[in-house]
Amino acid sequence: TEAGERASLTRTAARRYLLSLVHFGYAATDGKYYWLLPRVLRLGQAFMEGARVPRIAQPFIQRASMQCGESLNVGTLDGHEVVYLSRSNSPRVVSIGFHPGARAPAHVVSQGLAILSTYDDSALDAWLAAHDFSSFTGFTLVDPSTFRDSVLAARRLGYAQADQYLNFGLCGLALPLKDRKGQCQYALSVTVQRQVYPGDQMVERLLPVLREVAEALRPII
Repeated sequence: TEAGERASLTRTAARRYLLSLVHFGYAATDGKYYWLLPRVLRLGQAFMEGARVPRIAQPFIQRASMQCGESLNVGTLDGHEVVYLSRSNSPRVVSIGFHPGARAPAHVVSQGLAILSTYDDSALDAWLAAHDFSSFTGFTLVDPSTFRDSVLAARRLGYAQADQYLNFGLCGLALPLKDRKGQCQYALSVTVQRQVYPGDQMVERLLPVLREVAEALRPII
């Protein structure tokens, strides 16, 4: 009954679909409750392995990572969450940032702001009206108007920053990854420890690296 209500299905239809998932090994049941099994991860993994742009970007972000000493990510916007699709191998013993498959609310990560900066005003306003601005730290932007100003600033600058919006001590820098037609479905980012890059050093040292990757990728995505 609960599954049917959440999926806007009748109880009978929900039960039929759940039993199909059980039959194919994606779920299990005790006759009353249902739960997912590890096989369901194959569905997402198939996309991760087949997505064209993250696969193309991998050698570029790996080379840039070795150049700057930080881990780079490529991700996309899925509704109101950023999904991270690829990541360079870390040049550090202990690395920070997001692993492929990770999700984060778009308003707390730099990739979210970067991709939203490519939206026109009407599309951006519609997105803002539907978004849940949950707070994660004292620095999280929870006011839609303030967040909109940050997105517009990213549009003017061509890059976005997220300063401790999700985790204390961590900052993100991101660029929209535009294709040869100027369209944007992905973003390129780096997440760093704030104390390592005080003041404007993150932008000064890492933005040229990200821009070089974005420009190299633009003709081929």
